[in-house]
Amino acid sequence: MIQRLLALFTLLAATLALGGCGYNDFQRLDEQSKAAWSEVLNQYQRRADLVPNIVATVKGEANFEQETLTKVVEARAKATAIQVTPETLNNPEAFSKFQQAQGELSSALSRLMVVSERYPTLQANQGFRDLRVTLEGTENRITVARNRYIQTVQEYNVLARSFPTNLTAMAFSYAPKPSFTVANEAQIAAPPTVDFSASKPKQ
Repeated sequence: MIQRLLALFTLLAATLALGGCGYNDFQRLDEQSKAAWSEVLNQYQRRADLVPNIVATVKGEANFEQETLTKVVEARAKATAIQVTPETLNNPEAFSKFQQAQGELSSALSRLMVVSERYPTLQANQGFRDLRVTLEGTENRITVARNRYIQTVQEYNVLARSFPTNLTAMAFSYAPKPSFTVANEAQIAAPPTVDFSASKPKQ
């Protein structure tokens, strides 16, 4: 009887100790970040599935710039070739590689949409217009999914780096997770150049 009480007391003490040191919070936030990451992947896959239909529609425009179209196809192939596993969340290098590939596809698609403005026949194509609307909606969903993932990872990383929960992180190997960054951070950080010389009247 005494042994059972001691065992129960030890179990209760261990439970309170783990809860107080943030162990349960790590479990909760780890699962939340995984779920948020799954939604990011889900939206990227939705975009990847959409691209072949867009490419097929654009190919119907005989004079369309083949170089732009080829870049979209190549960027999609590169983005979908990367194997994403749950370990990707704990591997900054793999995460960066994935982000770069998706960024290249975003850039190629943006270029395709800009170039398509020059083709009235393509703009009048109802199928292309529907695909374009779907693509825009997908890009918005990707943005929302990324934001949710960023917020979840931020909460997790604060816990992993704060005292005393950082001790729990070290004890159970809960390393900070990588998050999304702006691809052209250096470019957008530079102040814009304002030049009024072009607006001066000629004398």
